[in-house]
Amino acid sequence: MIRIYKYGEVENSEIFARVEPKVDVASIVSDIIRQVRQNGDEALFDYCKKFDHVELASLEVSAEEIDAAFASVDADLIRVMKKASENIYEFHKRQVRNSFVMQEQDGVVMGQRVTPIERVGLYVPGGTAAYPSSVLMNAIPAKIAGCGMIVMVTPPSKDGTVNPAILAAAKIAGVDRIFKVGGAQAVAALAYGTETIPCVDKIVGPGNAFVAEAKKQVFGKVAIDMIAGPSEILVVADGTCDPDVVAADLLSQAEHDKLASAVLVTDSEALAYAVRDALERQIPTLLRAEIARESIDHNGKIIIADDLMSAIDIANEIAPEHLEICTDNPFDYLSKIRHAGSIFMGKYCPEALGDYFAGPNHTLPTSGTARFSSPLSVDDFVKKSQFTYYTKEALDAVSADVAKFATQEGLTAHAASALSRSKK
Repeated sequence: MIRIYKYGEVENSEIFARVEPKVDVASIVSDIIRQVRQNGDEALFDYCKKFDHVELASLEVSAEEIDAAFASVDADLIRVMKKASENIYEFHKRQVRNSFVMQEQDGVVMGQRVTPIERVGLYVPGGTAAYPSSVLMNAIPAKIAGCGMIVMVTPPSKDGTVNPAILAAAKIAGVDRIFKVGGAQAVAALAYGTETIPCVDKIVGPGNAFVAEAKKQVFGKVAIDMIAGPSEILVVADGTCDPDVVAADLLSQAEHDKLASAVLVTDSEALAYAVRDALERQIPTLLRAEIARESIDHNGKIIIADDLMSAIDIANEIAPEHLEICTDNPFDYLSKIRHAGSIFMGKYCPEALGDYFAGPNHTLPTSGTARFSSPLSVDDFVKKSQFTYYTKEALDAVSADVAKFATQEGLTAHAASALSRSKK
């Protein structure tokens, strides 16, 4: 059963404590990466047999497999995914940054060029759940940015196939190549390349603890989006909210993972206990009831605050991945929210809208990293280069100043470089 705390009556360390995975995966992942670097495709086939319990004839998904999968998916789901992709495209196209040029001083031209990352790798989870929504959320911003190649990796099922809905989403989003490999070994293949899988410049997409650790270990060889932890939701709700609705929203994240956290912060003691009772009624009805039960019992919390402004302060302290403001006047509080990955406003905006359909990205900072990081966006798929041009006259006007600064730092070669052209 979910725990209920009265804010101010227990230690903050208990209220704000986060669950941490207990398994040390670093050494396991390090060995997997080493094996993939040394043995390439051979290692990938071996790991597919060991972890996915399938012997593959080929790692790459063929065009025929993609077309067959697309044809097999329910037509109404195809319609929904296409509509969701349109919403995602419309939101993300507004994030596009333009290059610029400055010519505000005589003889000086400066600017910034924004160019797409050439090759990106997209990790799509499999295992206990397959997420075609992640394909859309990661691939569409990359397409908008103009990335030259999008390579997708995803674990195969025991019969050697990939979930048809994932392949259909990849076709809709314009993914270029797809490979049947998951886990840390897939991240290693994207980072270093194998005989079949091309190396990429950046790896994005959520995964389990092994995938997160692999992304951490290959960072530097490639770029990554973020180190994603277990899913999180924090609901700020007042006493007028329907407890069944609030409970359903909490469970929408609790069903993801036994390590997921679902937190309610409310100014109503009556709502707190009503939501606890609603959770007990709803959990047994879920398809993933065992996962949701463990998440709620071990990581779930209900915090009773003195008022809604105190509830917002608590939310800022936790810095959740998903934040719902379930009040009649949510925009009164929007400017007060400093730390949250994605914010859902009002009583008719469940977090599930953001996971699938609304348009804003669902790849979000977790574990309190919303204090300093942002949702996945078009910015994650571009890089910026600066350029500078000075005429001789413009350089002559400032070379002594440059030399002064360089000399102060003890870098006399810098100073000489700045002055050398003026002497001529």
